Amino acid sequence: MKVKLASNYGFCFGVKRAIKIAEDYKNSSTMGPLIHNQDEINRLKNDFNVGLYTNLSDVKDNDTIIIRTHGIPKDDLKNLRAQKAKVINATCPFVTTPQQIVKKMSKEGYSILIFGDSDHPEVKGVQSYGEDQNDVHIILEPSDIDKLTFKNSKIATVAQTTKKKEKYLEIVNALILKNKEVRVFNTICDATFENQDAARDLSKEVDVMIVIGGKNSSNTKQLHSICLENCKDSYLIENETELEKPWFLNKKLCGITAGASTPDWIIQQVIEQIESFN
Repeated sequence: MKVKLASNYGFCFGVKRAIKIAEDYKNSSTMGPLIHNQDEINRLKNDFNVGLYTNLSDVKDNDTIIIRTHGIPKDDLKNLRAQKAKVINATCPFVTTPQQIVKKMSKEGYSILIFGDSDHPEVKGVQSYGEDQNDVHIILEPSDIDKLTFKNSKIATVAQTTKKKEKYLEIVNALILKNKEVRVFNTICDATFENQDAARDLSKEVDVMIVIGGKNSSNTKQLHSICLENCKDSYLIENETELEKPWFLNKKLCGITAGASTPDWIIQQVIEQIESFN
């Protein structure tokens, strides 16, 4: 059995940037998990003594705090900066963009619609920049628009950076049919497009597909969903320990892709484990 990597996979720009920041600030702590990959978080803890805070109340004077790639709510960032701690913002620039769009458009009198998961930290952060929180709406399906009541006749819409562009287009089309003025901002990350397209192409030609990444990672779950459309034997794993030998019996070609928070060292360990099954 041969192993073939997708043409695009793994660490995106924002994650690479955040990892470099964490490595540069030894003995610091992150506010929330820096990225959605526990193995990489463990590596930063073991090799660089980068800790983890989940509550602002845990922060102590003179701490160095790194803001996670997904960002944090506006008020949390404001309160953190008011404390006697050094704040290093590792929020991905592609996440900062929808934050600023929501801030600007809501000040200009637009109702806000966000395409994304309401429980996702990125979406919570973007939502917090709306002037009127009761007029910031979060949906996942075009049909959800019928349930909304906008306070303004003008609508501005952004998307979670890791969502499917096809679904966003469906939502935008449904929104335009029901409203006179709609401002559409394409905030889905190019790296997400590239990884998804590459995974889709590869899954069409392989017998088995392995998607590597955090099981709580939105972009990794999207990759797995895309692969399943073309290859029923597609599996989502976090590392090589989750591989099962029977998956590869009588298979000729194994495809591999990885989420935006998956480091190369984990991908290599998975490849080596699969090759050992031959």
